[in-house]
Amino acid sequence: MRRSLATHCRAIRTAADAGMTTAEYAVGTLAACAFAATLLVVVRSGAIRSALSGLIASALSIAS
Repeated sequence: MRRSLATHCRAIRTAADAGMTTAEYAVGTLAACAFAATLLVVVRSGAIRSALSGLIASALSIAS
């Protein structure tokens, strides 16, 4: 049975979209991992660590 040209084109577009979705998820996951790594480096720096420790200590002393 022969498929019409419209059916054939629709099948090609659907197959192409499935690959693009996978690629978009891969790029999004890679970007999220890069952002998490950057945030981890920033939070582990001395100045930020002391500022966060001071903020947490202040919050805990107010709550007591």
